Amino acid sequence: MNSIDPTVIKETRFVAAFVLILSMLMEAVFLIIGKWDLTVLWGNLLSAGVSILNFFLLGLTVSKAMKKDEKDMNAYMKMSKAYRFLFVAAVIGVGLYFKCFNDIAVLLPVVFPFIAIVIRGAIVKKSGKAEGGSKDAV
Repeated sequence: MNSIDPTVIKETRFVAAFVLILSMLMEAVFLIIGKWDLTVLWGNLLSAGVSILNFFLLGLTVSKAMKKDEKDMNAYMKMSKAYRFLFVAAVIGVGLYFKCFNDIAVLLPVVFPFIAIVIRGAIVKKSGKAEGGSKDAV
């Protein structure tokens, strides 16, 4: 098996840390408004875990796609996107179907990686440097 690109690991750690922080904030909000119970925790764990795994798989896909020619790269990325979307949708569907998961706690953590990516982009832009030497890369 090929080794995992260190950039994929680094960025996944950043996203995972950010998802953890936002998950704790969400749990705190549920606690403050008096709506916290174990279903919130289970929903959060399910959705946050799937969101981090989805980001990691995206990183692996991009890493592998960069080694292909342009036509194969586009097809590979589209296939990966479709499979990852189906996987995330299926897990969210399970989370919404079973009442041992809080619906909001299942849905909300799915957007946490996107927030992390936006913040990461702002950090890179503010520092004026990006990995790989391009100021436009995130």
